[in-house]
Amino acid sequence: MKKLSKIISVLLAVSASAELNAEQIQGVIKNSQGQAVSGATVKIMGTNNTSITNEKGLFTLEVKPGRYELHVVADNFVHRNVDVNVSQNKQANLDVSLDRSALEIIDIHATPFHSSNIESALPITVLHGENLRMRQENTLGDSLSKEVGVHSNFHGGVAGTPIIRGLDGPRVLVTQNGLDAGDASRIGPDHAVSTETSTSERIEVLRGPATLFYGSGAIGGVVNLVDERVPRSIDTKGEWLVEHNSNNEQSLASGSFNSGIGNVAVHADAFYRDSENYQIPEKNGIDEVENSAAESSGFTLGTSYLLDNGFVGMSYQTLDQEYGIPGHSHGDENIEVLADLKQKRWQLLSELSFDNKYIKSVNTKVAYTDYLHSELEVGVVGTTFDNETIEARTEILHQNIWDWRGGLSIHYKQSDFTAIGEEAFTPPSKTDSIALALMEERHFGEVLLQLGARIERTEISSATAHLPEVELLHELSEEDPHAGHDHDSEAITRNFNVEHVFTPVSLSAGLVWDFSDSYNLALSLSHSQRAPSASELLSFGPHIGTGSYEVGALFSLQTPNGETPYFGLNHQDLKMETANNIDLSLRKFKGDFGFILNAFYNQIDDYYYEQATGLYTESVHEHEHEHDHAEEEEEESTLPLFIFTAQDVTLYGFEAQAVWQVTDEFSWKIQGDIIRASLDTGGDLPRTPPARIATEFSYQGESLSADLFINNYFKQTRTAALESPTDGYVMVDANVNYHFSLGQHDLAVYLKGKNLTDEYAQVHTSFLKDLTPLAGRSFAIGIRGSF
Repeated sequence: MKKLSKIISVLLAVSASAELNAEQIQGVIKNSQGQAVSGATVKIMGTNNTSITNEKGLFTLEVKPGRYELHVVADNFVHRNVDVNVSQNKQANLDVSLDRSALEIIDIHATPFHSSNIESALPITVLHGENLRMRQENTLGDSLSKEVGVHSNFHGGVAGTPIIRGLDGPRVLVTQNGLDAGDASRIGPDHAVSTETSTSERIEVLRGPATLFYGSGAIGGVVNLVDERVPRSIDTKGEWLVEHNSNNEQSLASGSFNSGIGNVAVHADAFYRDSENYQIPEKNGIDEVENSAAESSGFTLGTSYLLDNGFVGMSYQTLDQEYGIPGHSHGDENIEVLADLKQKRWQLLSELSFDNKYIKSVNTKVAYTDYLHSELEVGVVGTTFDNETIEARTEILHQNIWDWRGGLSIHYKQSDFTAIGEEAFTPPSKTDSIALALMEERHFGEVLLQLGARIERTEISSATAHLPEVELLHELSEEDPHAGHDHDSEAITRNFNVEHVFTPVSLSAGLVWDFSDSYNLALSLSHSQRAPSASELLSFGPHIGTGSYEVGALFSLQTPNGETPYFGLNHQDLKMETANNIDLSLRKFKGDFGFILNAFYNQIDDYYYEQATGLYTESVHEHEHEHDHAEEEEEESTLPLFIFTAQDVTLYGFEAQAVWQVTDEFSWKIQGDIIRASLDTGGDLPRTPPARIATEFSYQGESLSADLFINNYFKQTRTAALESPTDGYVMVDANVNYHFSLGQHDLAVYLKGKNLTDEYAQVHTSFLKDLTPLAGRSFAIGIRGSF
């Protein structure tokens, strides 16, 4: 807290030196028919200076004499950039016309320039507003599973992380307002993401390498949750929601509130969610997924001090969640295991703009996160995961130099991870990284060129890495001739110190060519490197959540002279993952019909993945008896053995989305995606998402809105070792909303239906696809309001 207070004091002192504005930019925003557009946002690019148009479409900005680029944003319209020169003692007057768009165009918070999704060379998806409220689920991955290029590693509805173009885990970074969520979801699919969608304002998905902005852990993409926990205005507004689901008897309540007085703004939000086991279409006499109940709650408090040139603020969040872990078993006995998750998070955000000759703005983000995840068996803590994270990033944007806009980013992150207990398959470790990045962009006529480079130093250390003795089995049968015959000279447990330093480098180049009034073509080229994560290097033990025995890349399976195989240290150099990616996008964004087509090709050298060895090993687990806590029992289970291996892989695919605004009220969307992920030596990567195609019919009237979404998943036959094909299925979802006003409140009563055909569906990307199919038919009724 003292460090955060010092940072705030420094930022306030620096901002006080900013010069006062003297001149004005005034104007009116209209549509193509000459009608005023109210509620449009006009912002000076690279600063925090904004204005909202009134009912007559008028806006006013206070500025100093100089040249500026204005960015104009309005719902259902194409964003527009306007250059303006302001002379001393003169007022600049503008008349800006906006074109209608069938596509949803939104400014992105996850990039330093805050440009829109169609102005980015990298494909970006945004889920917000009513769509977010209608699609929000218990987990982040499930909430995003309908978005193009995004799947979920569905873990029984209690945990689920996003998969972007076939990549997940340590390659996809989940952030809260631009900083790492700081949980343990990247080390295993049974660990929930410590974020809450019901209190989020929007969710942004960067599809493709985002290492330039976020570091090597974002080589596959970024999911950024945005909320107003650090408020930027004193406007009084709020939002709340109450919902009940018929399938798992889930009750959800959430709300947020913003207000302020003078220069001080405040924010508060809270949520509560409680559910029972979820129901599935009956098969083999089973119609319920056991141990899939969950209960979670949390709140956030935030405040900020508003300045003429920006803001400085901080927030505090607490999160408590308890959920069952389906499929957690030892031997022949199924034991209900609960995960008890607790997180506390402090976050500081600041955006300050300046009028001096060199610096245009300074944006600062700092977060401290204390995450604790305990696994409870029969009410007793069995294994505890603790992750303490400190992260800070400062972006210093310079004044335009020969029309180049950009700046430097300094990024530091420290993660102190500890796992204690019988299922602590990865030892305690510490990861430190510091990075420097340069980002620049410039318009050359109708072409926007974007360039970037980043260098990073990452150090991974552990004082308690271990190489235990394990018995390797070739078969699950007791008749295996090698069972019980470990290599004598290596049949010991070693404990040792580990320290590895990596220097990832990332380079990127992108261009967006507005070759026509309604079209643009985007090209993104990137060279990205990733240091392997601590769990990929150091793991050695049973991971019951995935039903496997995991061994890190620091170790190797050795079979000298045809003798019985055993594990020893890997004496080869540990390599960084290196991805060379190309993205090509064609977009039509004006008029009543729009589309976005994306093609990508990603060659990744030294890709770390869990390779099946064809061997098995026994895992012995002790737990207390359910009726007598003084009595301990031992359970043995035989698990398939996987080892993290670095091999060259190729991923490529295609994504498409087309929207037709048939009338002012009715629209029709069709979308689809397909991905291929294979080893260069032959064979497919595990759990590759299947191809799919979906269509959506939407109606938006004055008081009634409705949506029908039909999603067809094709059969997945491209499988890795120990995988089986997964049948295709069709999901039919729908919702209807009735909107009305009561005093100053805008209210909506809604009904959501999911899997309306009650289809039995298995998720190929899930580790538990045979045990946890998707939920059967469900209905949710709720009411939400805003003011």
